[in-house]
Amino acid sequence: MLEGLPGLAKTRAVKSLAKHLDAEFRRIQFTPDLLPSDVTGGEILRGDGKFEFRKGPIFGNLILADEINRAPAKVQSALLEAMEERHVTVAGTRYDLPRLFMVLATQNPIEQEGTYPLPEAQMDRFLIHVRIDYPSDSDEIKVLQLVRTENAPQTPESSKPQERIPEDVIFQARVEIERVTAKSFVETYIVSLIAASRRPQQFGDKLKGWVAIGASPRGSIGLDRCSRVNAWLHGRDYVTPEDVQAVARDCLRHRISLSYEATAEGVTADDVVDEIVRQVAVTA
Repeated sequence: MLEGLPGLAKTRAVKSLAKHLDAEFRRIQFTPDLLPSDVTGGEILRGDGKFEFRKGPIFGNLILADEINRAPAKVQSALLEAMEERHVTVAGTRYDLPRLFMVLATQNPIEQEGTYPLPEAQMDRFLIHVRIDYPSDSDEIKVLQLVRTENAPQTPESSKPQERIPEDVIFQARVEIERVTAKSFVETYIVSLIAASRRPQQFGDKLKGWVAIGASPRGSIGLDRCSRVNAWLHGRDYVTPEDVQAVARDCLRHRISLSYEATAEGVTADDVVDEIVRQVAVTA
């Protein structure tokens, strides 16, 4: 899940990723009049009187659910069910999704009119929740230069097709990530972080007053998976507590429900995660 204000290149980031992968990219623009069949596909009546299933845009490799909170709950559920089950069932027939399948969704946090916010239980299905903020002044200068370069006339050199990353490379990377090991004290640390969100009263009145509902077991699984990815990206075959801390915000900010008091005080989910990380000790 990518969340940020308009114009911060959320959609562009996903398109850039798709451009460098040897995979089929599908974009679904969520709108209030969208139907579940517009996502999953449906049966149509052919001229010979027989029904034929026409696959929807969900049958791609990299799916962009753009502005996911602008479609009704039925459409959101159809997408999230496909994410969870990795197949679509229409008229009693099961259709499996591709082996390489990933959904990235975007939403705008400031507009509430005409939107359908995802419930906490559905947000929990996303592995990570990334927040995108305004770029720094120096980075925005680079944005201007990049757009200027893209709009310039193409040369024979720049018009050459870029080499794409094949699917086999992605699957091999997944195999290597699965081989990254986590010692028992790292696993204990992960579970302790999740437990602190569920039993905040054991960590002082401040944390107790901030948390209404703690993270689910998906939080533990997400921390384990993403910390191994972080270790792999840094060229290590083992996980450290620093890897867990590096991904804690993205893995937990959408899995912790804030209390009314926290909202009134202007406390964010990131503040809660930071406080949990600060208080939970690493025990070897």
